[in-house]
Amino acid sequence: MPPSVTSFTHAIARRPGDSVIHGLRVVDRGAPDLASLRREHAGYVDTLTRVGVTVEMLEPLESYPDSMFVEDPALVFREAAILLRPGAPSRRGEGAALEPSLRTLFPEVLSLPGEGHADGGDVLLTPEAVYIGLSARTDAGGAAALVRLLGSLGRRVHVVTPPAGVLHLKTACSLVEDHTLLATRALAEAALFPDLDVVVVPEGEEPVANALRVNGAVLIADGFPKTAALLARRGYDVRLLALDQVMKLDAGLSCMSLRW
Repeated sequence: MPPSVTSFTHAIARRPGDSVIHGLRVVDRGAPDLASLRREHAGYVDTLTRVGVTVEMLEPLESYPDSMFVEDPALVFREAAILLRPGAPSRRGEGAALEPSLRTLFPEVLSLPGEGHADGGDVLLTPEAVYIGLSARTDAGGAAALVRLLGSLGRRVHVVTPPAGVLHLKTACSLVEDHTLLATRALAEAALFPDLDVVVVPEGEEPVANALRVNGAVLIADGFPKTAALLARRGYDVRLLALDQVMKLDAGLSCMSLRW
């Protein structure tokens, strides 16, 4: 039996720099408090370690305020890493900055061909396929190039269109086990994943849809008690993480690490 797609032994994370307070945000709820954000990031890395992941820590990149969100400029699999081309112009150099670290950790590092754009936040891996969501950050050209690249690695790929207003595909959904998806009601009703069991986030708690299953635990943002209780009733080992400052940057749990 192949390993679960939610089982990980290694991860890459990047410490937030001082410039993170200038990070991108579609909804401006004010700049995050730097000291608090650093505590949240440290708590996230500590939790990954506690659930069995060895985390490779990278130094801050002050020239790229969003560079702590390492999932967007790259994808990683056991057999290879892929450098992407983020859709936000201010993030275009992050892949090149990440490349030397990836080359020390993976047998092969590929680059997204063409001129299109793709963010890792729009890519969801399931046991059967890789789903790419079209968004303001991932365009049709980038998705098509990524389909071809993933196909060369033997991956089956589906391109889907999330509902309007979804920043990244994984803003509105995440795997909580191999064949079970946690999703907002809008994404669930879009029926993009017919082969998955979908758990709908309770009304009013939509931001918690970006959860992260790592080995035996489901990591979710603190402050969403209905979802925490729902997942606990289904038998999941729920770990609550403080993410108030991180979420001011339109970010969540999956985007702060690359896992394999």
